[in-house]
Order: sequence, then C-alpha cells, then structure tokens
Amino acid sequence: MKIDLSGKTAIVTGSTAGIGYAIAKGLSQAGADVVVNGRTVAAVERAIAGLTSEVPQANILGVAADVGSADGCEALVAARPFADILVNNVGIYGLQDFFETPDSEWTRFFEVNVMSGVRLSRAYLPGMMQRHWGRVLFLSSESGLNIPVDMIHYGFTKTAVLSISRGLAKRCAGTGVTVNAILPGPTLSDGVKALLKEEQKASGLSMEETAAAFVMKHRPSSIIRRAATVEEVANMVVYAASPQASATTGAALRVDGGVVDTIA
Repeated sequence: MKIDLSGKTAIVTGSTAGIGYAIAKGLSQAGADVVVNGRTVAAVERAIAGLTSEVPQANILGVAADVGSADGCEALVAARPFADILVNNVGIYGLQDFFETPDSEWTRFFEVNVMSGVRLSRAYLPGMMQRHWGRVLFLSSESGLNIPVDMIHYGFTKTAVLSISRGLAKRCAGTGVTVNAILPGPTLSDGVKALLKEEQKASGLSMEETAAAFVMKHRPSSIIRRAATVEEVANMVVYAASPQASATTGAALRVDGGVVDTIA
C-alpha cells in the first residue's frame, strides 16, 4: 500500500514534539503540506527546522498559537483557514489524586484536551463537507476506556473525545468526510522519557527497558509488553488520514499494545 497525500493540507495541533511531531513527519513523508502548531514561535521554528531536515522534500508551515484557549484557536484558523486533514493531537496529562484536583485543573484539562478539538473541528469541517473530502482525527487514549485512578481528570477528557469523534462522524454522514479517534497506549514520547529519566538513571537500564518495566507495572494487560514508539502511533494516524481509509469512520482505532482487554 502506498499512501499518497500530495495536494492535501494537514494541520496537526501540538506538533512540536512527541507524538504530534511524529504525526507531522509521517504526513509530510506521505506528501501532505503540513502545518505545525505549538505555543511558542521558538518551538514551532525548531520543529520546522527538524522536519525539513528529516524530510527534505516536505512543505512545512507553522503557526504559534495556544489552542487550549478560544483565542488561540481563532488565531490558528485566521493564519491557516484551509485544511483537508485536521489532527486534534494537542493534550496535557499529569498525575493528581481526585481529592487534590481543584476546579481550575478540571477546567484546564477540558479546555486543552477537549475544547481545542471542538473549536477547530467546528472551524474546518464545513469546508471539508462542502468539498466532499476530509479527515478529522482526535487523539484519545486507552485511558479513555481504562480510567486511571491517579488522573481521573485526564481520563474523563479522553472519554469525552471518543463521544465527540463518534458524534461528528455521524454528523458528517454521506459527505465523504471521515472522523475517527486514535487510542494510543503507553508511548515512549518526550514527556514519558522526562517522567522516567530519574528512574532510568538509577536503574542503569536503557530508556526502552525502563519504559517496558513501567508498562508491565502500571499496565500489566499489555500484550506487546513495552511502550509503543511515537512512530507506531503516527503510522495509524497517517493511514486513517489516507484515501485508503475511506470506509473507516466513527471508529476508535487502538494503538494500545493490547492494554485494553477486550476483543471489541
């Protein structure tokens, strides 16, 4: 299968590092023009420099905007009003006990993880529907199904994303536009590497070995028994964004390494 996204414009939120960066790279390798997004000009410029170095033929654009706010979403849309592919990747997470999580954190997680995708989908979907082609992808998580007891406020946002994705797919019925959710499991992203840095240093193991031990301790149902790579998650996104995935919509596409213990 050769995925060709030439002539398509893709916007990937939160794409200056981690899974988002890998998605931007994968889409650009498939020929799409990619709009990189991050909160600061410096981060966006670093990402553009990295991507153009790794994918010399790529056409990479950038918009610095904090899409965790309504103003930031408006700024992104104003700068890049057109998209064939929208990847609602931006997200935050963090461990915090339910009884120690204030209202402000629930609101912050909701604004970044949920409302960014709501606002941008509302902006870009009408054009896709008019053109009878488009792809909208929401980055959910296995935590949206296996709600983590140590970050309930995070898990609920990822469950909300599943509902929105499914509902929007039905709203776009018959238009040629697909909407899907991607559910990564434990993934060795930049954020996870930072989280495990001290543990890795103390153990003397490689980062991959440290991450695998972490997975087996905290997600023992994992079938692959390791953390996924950001590229493995990005591969699923690139496929779901492709013309070949035209009959896949309203789906929750798992890249969780088998963590979710169900056959459905």
